[in-house]
Amino acid sequence: HTISDRDWSSDVCSSDLNAPVFGSITKIDPAAARTLVQTIGPALRGLLATGDNLKVVTFSDAPEVMDLVGGADGKAVATAGPLTPDQIVYCKSFPLWIEPATGATASALIEQLRQEIQEHTKKTGAAPQVILVKGLGLFAVGDDFAGADIVRLVYTDVIKVMAGARRLGGIRYMDEGLRKFIEDWEVESYRKSVSAAGRAAGRVAGKIAIVTGAAQGFGLEISQDLISQGATVVLTDVNAQGAQAAADQINAQAGKTRAIGLPINVADSASVAEAIYQVVRSFGGFDVFVSNAGVLKAGSVKTQPEKDFDFVTTVNYKGYFVCVQQAAPILATQHIARKEYSSDIIQINSKSGLVGSNRNGAYAVSKFGGIGLTQSFALELVEDGIKVNSICPGNFFDGPLWSDPQNGLFAQYLRSGKVPGAKTIEDVKRSYEAKVPMNRGCTTADVVKAIYYLIEQKYETGQALPVTGGQVMLS
Repeated sequence: HTISDRDWSSDVCSSDLNAPVFGSITKIDPAAARTLVQTIGPALRGLLATGDNLKVVTFSDAPEVMDLVGGADGKAVATAGPLTPDQIVYCKSFPLWIEPATGATASALIEQLRQEIQEHTKKTGAAPQVILVKGLGLFAVGDDFAGADIVRLVYTDVIKVMAGARRLGGIRYMDEGLRKFIEDWEVESYRKSVSAAGRAAGRVAGKIAIVTGAAQGFGLEISQDLISQGATVVLTDVNAQGAQAAADQINAQAGKTRAIGLPINVADSASVAEAIYQVVRSFGGFDVFVSNAGVLKAGSVKTQPEKDFDFVTTVNYKGYFVCVQQAAPILATQHIARKEYSSDIIQINSKSGLVGSNRNGAYAVSKFGGIGLTQSFALELVEDGIKVNSICPGNFFDGPLWSDPQNGLFAQYLRSGKVPGAKTIEDVKRSYEAKVPMNRGCTTADVVKAIYYLIEQKYETGQALPVTGGQVMLS
């Protein structure tokens, strides 16, 4: 029902198979294209949302997509009607074609999108699931990543059918009666309801979360718990292979994409910007940013090398600033698109951000400073619908940060003499457990409960929430 001879269409068939099949191609400058992707993706998440959660919006600028959206005939070909039943079922009958106003501000572009979505919905009877942006690419919309990716794949196949039909004689679009029959087919409505019933459930169901320092330990366990509660998680780490391996294992166990792994150096703004750009390309944006990455080098102020002090404060303090600076514009765009929407930035701080730490000044000052940043960010970003809070866990004794026999904190504290009289790592551990009224270290389960509380509590920002087993009590 898609390919016809020349008599069935007025399309012009190119005699040169190497010529652009949809006409001469125009592309947007790469720098401008990147900016547009980071505005349009988050905006579409909010503008097309119908429930509590924003949509997932996957972007593609694959060669076949660019042939269509960049082609002089692209709009006429794409908007003339559907070609296949799968297109109607998964992508709706008609895509939305957008031509961004040259030099438009982000706010102006969002308003252009809002107006054109409303007009498209009124005209076709359905919100678009495929948005084609001239010279830029394709945005595919779904309630989750699997749904959005199916839309992308199906419409990419539609483009290939269009291209083949143009080369072989012309496109035969579905007639109106057949199109409406498929749109109204009760079997397809039932199939969609079954698909919706299979979506993830939980306290953060439907949310996209980024976790830094997620290749192992605390960050990985936080990520795994977020996934168990329905989120899709981006695991980021300076250990790129570790982050990818962890994501691959999660997806293999789930049988579908619930995580992706990306490299990040939180102290390098270019690295953080690239990671967030890749997140936007995959999901359109995100809802929760967990700033977990951190390092610690214990040592006396009398002897600690300056380079160790710089290393700790650069990662823990500057890194938090860099991450928020790069993440906030994406979250703000989503809020502009949907005013009732709010998002969360959560810093994993430490009890050392609330009280001083003997022979551990570099770490303590980086964490004290982090709480200062949290309070300052909260005051500034509240107008963008962004809540910013810190969680201050007690000692996570069972993780590699503490228990690694060579470089863990117990080993470092033993070497630095921080615990008088301690002869072994076990001596140091028992000394620290005795300081906690609940007689145990903090666990991931303790911290993720605090994460969920902060996400669910809409009337809380700028806080430093202790999770210390009573070891540190606010006054």
